[in-house]
Amino acid sequence: MKVLITGANGFVGKNLQLHLAERKDVEMVCFTRENSVDELPELLDGVGFVFHLAGINRPQDPVEFAAGNTDLTVALGKAVAGVAEATGRKVPVVFTSSTQAALDNPYGASKRAAEDALFALQRQHGVPVHVFRLPNVFGKWCKPNYNSAVATFCHNLARDLPIKVNDPAASLTLVYVDDVLQRFIQLMDGTDASVDANGFSVVAPQYTTTVGEVARLIQAFKDSRQHLLTERVGTGLVRVLYSTYVSYLPPEAFTYTVPMYGDPRGVFAEMLKTPDCGQFSYFTAHPGITRGGHYHHSKTEKFLVIKGQARFKFRHMHTGEAYELTASGEKAEIVETVPGWTHDITNIGTEEMIVMLWANEVFDRQRPDTFASPV
Repeated sequence: MKVLITGANGFVGKNLQLHLAERKDVEMVCFTRENSVDELPELLDGVGFVFHLAGINRPQDPVEFAAGNTDLTVALGKAVAGVAEATGRKVPVVFTSSTQAALDNPYGASKRAAEDALFALQRQHGVPVHVFRLPNVFGKWCKPNYNSAVATFCHNLARDLPIKVNDPAASLTLVYVDDVLQRFIQLMDGTDASVDANGFSVVAPQYTTTVGEVARLIQAFKDSRQHLLTERVGTGLVRVLYSTYVSYLPPEAFTYTVPMYGDPRGVFAEMLKTPDCGQFSYFTAHPGITRGGHYHHSKTEKFLVIKGQARFKFRHMHTGEAYELTASGEKAEIVETVPGWTHDITNIGTEEMIVMLWANEVFDRQRPDTFASPV
């Protein structure tokens, strides 16, 4: 399918181009600030779907709202109507409006007039129109210090620059750019749109939070490199906000060091700590070295030998039952320690042993739950 993207070099447009470039069945035609509205009829030649993303939201002069939002949309609508009249093809249009279209300000009025022009196109020519009144869209490549608090916070904190929060309690409704694009592409592929009671297409999920909470989370992402304790970045808003923050890291910040403790046995390094799922570490041991020789009442661990040959020994602290096994880096095999069994691990190979370790709880120096007892 051949698609036209207006505003192709904007935040949403750049992300859309990347998504569509992953598909072999899509050809893109891009309309940018370098193009004239007079080119729209020619650009629509053979196009089967339009993503109308272009718009103006922070002009030098408020009169530019009408030209960049309303007038451009009217011109696009006329070009799409021309295709329908000349060929009978009804080219669907997705339009990124804004929740501000419901407000009485120059920007909102220009977006509302653009919506009206597209709905008129739909009524008069039967062209499928999908108007999205989007809240604050965030994600990678959004311009910082412009009109996105998320982009500004991520950019500045990733570069050790200050951020300003005027009202931490101010409500903020957010939608992630990849969720927006997933919905857009579903429409392109023929999936029916979900619409609200007023006929506007909708994207889910939308996240309602506060400016202060967003700032706190992004600051926590930054601080986690120091104390290693990560936020719960696997689901919901925190997942996509974390991905967005990381996308703003400059290349020189792609790496950071973690604490490493060395002694004659080898080294031990902590990698990551979680609020409620323990921590990840790794250690090394020279040939012949034994580590461990302790038991836990509640704590449990998973060991994965990455390199070398290891012998694990266990002894039950009540019955005295003993057990022994070997593991090596040649086989991805987890060895689990069990509460009430003292245990150790010995490098029985001829090279340095490297072992990855997960413990189900973060180490607490005040309550280590670790008691020495040779196996």
